[in-house]
Amino acid sequence: MNSMRFDVLTLFPEQIENNINASITGRAVKKGIISVNTVNIRDYCGNSYGKVDDTVYGGGTGLLITARSVYDSWNSLFDNDDDRPYTVYMSPKGHVFDQKKAVELSRKKRLCIICGHYEGIDSRAIDLICDEEISIGDYVLTGGELAACVVMDSVSRMIDGVLPNEEAFTDESHMGGTLEGKSFTMPSEWNGIKVPEVLLSGNDAAIEEYRRISSLVETWIKRPDMLDELDISESEWEKMLALRRTL
Repeated sequence: MNSMRFDVLTLFPEQIENNINASITGRAVKKGIISVNTVNIRDYCGNSYGKVDDTVYGGGTGLLITARSVYDSWNSLFDNDDDRPYTVYMSPKGHVFDQKKAVELSRKKRLCIICGHYEGIDSRAIDLICDEEISIGDYVLTGGELAACVVMDSVSRMIDGVLPNEEAFTDESHMGGTLEGKSFTMPSEWNGIKVPEVLLSGNDAAIEEYRRISSLVETWIKRPDMLDELDISESEWEKMLALRRTL
């Protein structure tokens, strides 16, 4: 069974720990499938009063976390280059995180995530130690902790043993370039709305086909931009049109 270690450099370790130790990721931690090591950047401030930030050269509002405090906390994670973790910085300037990136990061044995705060981190530290910068969207948060938790949650789901089986994540939205189709549970009729008959038929091939077309239709309705990346046959388009007319 594969396992992954997350190292998180942060000023607020409890925010990371409270999130990751809950629900599915919490169970994965208990099973030893993933491990999370939080490092308080303040422990490497280099002074007796815990100051990790300073004013920005050239002026401007806010404070910047010093390069030394980040570099020293990161350098404490390993003894030689062979143990060096793949390192990302959560930043609104980074490439936007998506399912493809989650799968890619899940193949790492060790992932270090750096969380900025205040006005961010001295660029010299970022340039020196980070392999890439990642954003979870085109907006700004007060710190990188929430973004780091989003990445860890998404990446953890891709690791063997975290979810019951592979289908638990391969059939979900974005895994195949589409959104997940509509889903239903008991009862078969609720509020005058019936579950599609094909899903009650027991015909596995027909159900698989319906789910494929339903997935395409859901993407067509909610994220039509995603269809540009797909190779959809004329036959599939006809089935999509037929299904959409029934919605």
